[in-house]
Amino acid sequence: MATIPNSIFTPTTAARFDKLATIYPVKRSALVPMLLYAQDEIGYVSDPVVAEIAQRLDLLELDVRNVLSYYSMLRTVPAGKYNVQVCTNISCMLRGGFELLDHCKHTLGIGHKETTPDGLFSLEEVECIGACCWAPAVQVNYDFHDDLTPEKMDAVLDSYRAREPK
Repeated sequence: MATIPNSIFTPTTAARFDKLATIYPVKRSALVPMLLYAQDEIGYVSDPVVAEIAQRLDLLELDVRNVLSYYSMLRTVPAGKYNVQVCTNISCMLRGGFELLDHCKHTLGIGHKETTPDGLFSLEEVECIGACCWAPAVQVNYDFHDDLTPEKMDAVLDSYRAREPK
């Protein structure tokens, strides 16, 4: 495990990374969990994140970037505070997923992988969030919302707006 004297992460996350690097038989196996935790803390996987994780796992930055480019849930640009992921896989598609995505695009005024000017929402079309029985479904950050209609989606977006200080 590489010692990082001036980590870009909080002490809690740095300690979590130190532990992750020791619990797998092959240290490289900690890469995806580290990238996910880093994204949660920083907001996206930036160049400094790539550099530090590579150093922690004794990898080349290219090795980290190769993994980063493979997983669609890892972002290399900042997302909104609330990342709205609309499922358009077969069950959601058949029950209005594309209509829901179009509604979100219109309501938020942004497209796929874009962020509202105020930084509050970003929007993504995703393949599957594992809620096929309750389609159409949306995930906002780690919260699931299912059996949606455009009207219900408006209420979901309003509930996140209401969390913001006035």
